[in-house]
Amino acid sequence: MQNVPEEWREGRDERTGEVVSARGKVDPEVMKKRNNGEESLMMELTRLVQETVRRSSWWERRGIDCSILAAAFLCLPAAFLLLGSSQVLWFSAGMLLMGVAHAVITFKGAHLASHGALSESQAWENFWAVFFIEICGSFSARAGVQGHIKMHHAHTNVVGLGDSSMWKVPCLPRSVYLFIAPLAVPIITPLVALAHLKGHSLALVVRTVLMVTLGLYSQYWLLIHVSGFLSPLSALLCMLVCRAMFSVPYIHVNIFQHIGLQMFSPANRPKRIYQMTHGVLNLPRNPLLDCMFGHSLINCHVEHHLFPFLSDNMCLKVKPVVSKYLTEKQLPYQEDGYVSRLTLFFHRYQELMVFAPPITELVGVQ
Repeated sequence: MQNVPEEWREGRDERTGEVVSARGKVDPEVMKKRNNGEESLMMELTRLVQETVRRSSWWERRGIDCSILAAAFLCLPAAFLLLGSSQVLWFSAGMLLMGVAHAVITFKGAHLASHGALSESQAWENFWAVFFIEICGSFSARAGVQGHIKMHHAHTNVVGLGDSSMWKVPCLPRSVYLFIAPLAVPIITPLVALAHLKGHSLALVVRTVLMVTLGLYSQYWLLIHVSGFLSPLSALLCMLVCRAMFSVPYIHVNIFQHIGLQMFSPANRPKRIYQMTHGVLNLPRNPLLDCMFGHSLINCHVEHHLFPFLSDNMCLKVKPVVSKYLTEKQLPYQEDGYVSRLTLFFHRYQELMVFAPPITELVGVQ
């Protein structure tokens, strides 16, 4: 059982069945006050974060992240032109530039769009979700929002709901899973999108298929007519390389920050602030990963799960507030390095990625 601070720990008297704390019996009124106190922790932290958000300009709240996405799109013309060069150095530069731009647009852009962090308008939120997730990311916006927002965020590390088990492929050996299989993500993604469309309305199916096709064909057409690729096969291979260029760290990031941490039972989950602080982990800052994935997926993942409506830059801005508050309240603020997590997963692959995870009970905070 997970060790927690004394004021959190409770059990049951074997004779009476009453709830007992580490310091002795407590009556129902005390339990009610304690539960209210636990709720007030999240409310107090929310107030501190909201004060920081209110003091922030539009540029800080949305402008910086929108500028990064705009810069990624502005890199695409140069990338297509460089890919038309016969010089190996320039061609390689074009390949790298397109790979980075694609990662920023599909990882960072699609993630922010799924949370509605790019606009305050509901109509624009829906538009950006379809644009970034379906056209750019080749996935279903409906399935993306449903799986990420309504399952992963709502039930973080709850077994059978938001436990990140969708990332597990037990039949694959560890080296294949960690370093080779992710390269197939660009091929697998639209196929998974099609599978998720089963049972939805015809209009939604048609829209998703058209948007995904539009995104894929647009890149293919530009490679043929702007970059000057002579054969369809070479253009398709270039698309695969560019889209798979950073899929290995993409898979790593998605498993490192949840799997291996505390998992909870659906019937006995802790309150939100305990659930997120025990089940989420931050990676250290990395300029390349921060740019491609966004702070909310790398070094501010705890902040992102506590306040998923914030943009990447705002997650970074409230990070000192959140870390200070959690430390003062003796709550976990989990951080670990990328190489450290990779080493852990490599040596404990069977335990973490094949077998069912053990369930943690933070007794007294459920």
